[in-house]
Amino acid sequence: MTLFLLLVIAAIVLGLIGAVAEGLFYLLIIGIVVFLAALIYLGMHLRRSGRRHRGVLR
Repeated sequence: MTLFLLLVIAAIVLGLIGAVAEGLFYLLIIGIVVFLAALIYLGMHLRRSGRRHRGVLR
């Protein structure tokens, strides 16, 4: 989960710099790509953690 938060923060920072600074539009694109990678990572992490089945207690 820490990696996900780090990727989201990096995406926000890159996106803000890319949107505000003139001529650095490519940083906005990189920020969007990093954000999408973070969402994919989160989806894979949640899917993997959801498959843990515990034995039936008797």
